[in-house]
Amino acid sequence: MYPWTVMETIVCPMGGGATRLYSALTQTRGSSPLPLPLSQQPDNTNLDPAFCQEQKGSPACPPDPAELLRQCEEALGDRPHRLHRKFTHLNDGDSAPSSPIRVMQWNILAQALGEGLDSFVQCPPEALSWSRRKYLILEEILTYRPHILCLQEVDHYYDTLQPVLAGLGYSSNFCPKPWSPCLDVEGNNGPDGCALFFDQSRYEFLDSVSIRLTAIRIPTNQVAVVTMLRCRSTGRCVCVAVTHLKARSGWEWLRSAQGSDLLRQLQTLVQKHVGAPSSDIPLLICGDFNAIPTEEVYRRFAASPLGLDSAYKKLSQDGLTEPEYTTWKIRPTGECCSTLDYIWYSQHTLRVDAVLDMPTEEQIGPNRLPSFSYPSDHLSLVCDFSFKEEE
Repeated sequence: MYPWTVMETIVCPMGGGATRLYSALTQTRGSSPLPLPLSQQPDNTNLDPAFCQEQKGSPACPPDPAELLRQCEEALGDRPHRLHRKFTHLNDGDSAPSSPIRVMQWNILAQALGEGLDSFVQCPPEALSWSRRKYLILEEILTYRPHILCLQEVDHYYDTLQPVLAGLGYSSNFCPKPWSPCLDVEGNNGPDGCALFFDQSRYEFLDSVSIRLTAIRIPTNQVAVVTMLRCRSTGRCVCVAVTHLKARSGWEWLRSAQGSDLLRQLQTLVQKHVGAPSSDIPLLICGDFNAIPTEEVYRRFAASPLGLDSAYKKLSQDGLTEPEYTTWKIRPTGECCSTLDYIWYSQHTLRVDAVLDMPTEEQIGPNRLPSFSYPSDHLSLVCDFSFKEEE
């Protein structure tokens, strides 16, 4: 049994966002200052007015994300064009959902692993520097502005991602791996782990737990963060999990055991909250599963009594097939192009309204990922969900 922890809610007063972005991004390890303009106009359009008024004498007014995105693009200067991706809308002309839930799943590539152990032989060393990658990572997040953000391989949580995203109104929780491989890299920035962020103007925090996944009751090096939220506009609850399962061939049995452990933990959590407004609490489970769709852990999630489905199958013609790839890289052992990342959702209580498509092979380029255009070897997954009507 793991203790439940209450996350600290950080409220950003109006103004100062560009200064915060500049400070957080230029004072991190191994980076050099880049000039950022300080002008901005805060944007209140997506805030919950009642929630803002409840704050201690100051409305929760994050800086304008569009302005911060522009600053990231300016800081990146003459880099190649970013990957152009479009949303595929699935609601067949229905009216837009009143309370959309935009979810981003992304293995951002730990800085220590990118520069050290992962050996991306076709990627120029300059493209792997944190002084560039931090802007590319934030650019990706700011472009799609998810309400819920699930990240893996985070090793710059405290010095970059948490302070910058807190300035945009996100609250978060981070769970490092017990024996992170990042610690074996000279000059590392600490252990990597999973991080879960949510827009606190849209969601009320209820509960959160950090889980060390087990296999045959033995603790492993993989973790998960599970958070229970309540939508401020609808009052409905949603349970969100982020995880990163064991990598590499030969460990399929361990991934299956870790997945089964996470499913058990989620079932226990949902049962704990049966007194919530809805006894059938929707689940969103995001992660780098390090497993292709034919693996046992994938089949366990697909056949789970929790009624889960994989959102990215919606991109296929038949609605039954995963994308051809979510990661594409070249290492000394050869080229790897496979589907390892997923957004699972409760198909009986949530509806998929839109899915961000995958870039083409031509867009990714012959040297694959990461690159000057994209900071990770994994592509982000972004989906828009909405609550189905309660029966």
